[in-house]
Amino acid sequence: MKIALLEDEMMLRSSIEEYLKSLNHRVSSFSSGKKAVKTILGESFDLLIFDINVPKLNGFEVLEQLRENRVFIPVIYISALVNIEEITKAYELGAADYIKKPFHLKELALRINRVAKSMEDKKREHILLSQNHSFSKSKNQLFYAEEPLELTKKQLDIIKTLCLNIDHTVSFDKLRDMVWSAEPVDNATIRAEISRLRKALKEDFIESVKGVGYKITRYTPV
Repeated sequence: MKIALLEDEMMLRSSIEEYLKSLNHRVSSFSSGKKAVKTILGESFDLLIFDINVPKLNGFEVLEQLRENRVFIPVIYISALVNIEEITKAYELGAADYIKKPFHLKELALRINRVAKSMEDKKREHILLSQNHSFSKSKNQLFYAEEPLELTKKQLDIIKTLCLNIDHTVSFDKLRDMVWSAEPVDNATIRAEISRLRKALKEDFIESVKGVGYKITRYTPV
């Protein structure tokens, strides 16, 4: 995994970084919240490990800025703060876990493995359509940043049909069969409905295949 570590205590930061690298993780470490935000916004990471009391921007403020910029990477907080208020705030911001200092490095590894397993389970259940959109096959629901999107039944049926044929072009005829139950609708009506659907999405991931139909390509994070 590619991990961003925010910890201002030099010896602890070095120990964590060395240990995680020994487990074959790639680690970028920071002592300043401001530097962490700048780097995370410019690169792709799989996991964030944040202390809370760090210079420039604290660990909570860093996560708030990332969320404002639509970055939803799992976060584990490591902190000497043990008040329920801080722990509650961490989880309210969307933390995946919270470890109280001092802790054994092996405990951190166990928590990382648990978060990684949860991420893999989510990948199997959800089809990733864009950086923030995913489709749940079991729930038949489109999500944006883990929040369900409100769509009409027909719009959801279109998304479902395209997702069940991910990476393949879905023809107008197939959309007619699957979404309109073979009703006598013309291609212009289908185009109009998909145009309305695109406006309801926060990212455009539906591809038009001229004269044939539409397609969604599975999104692969860089």
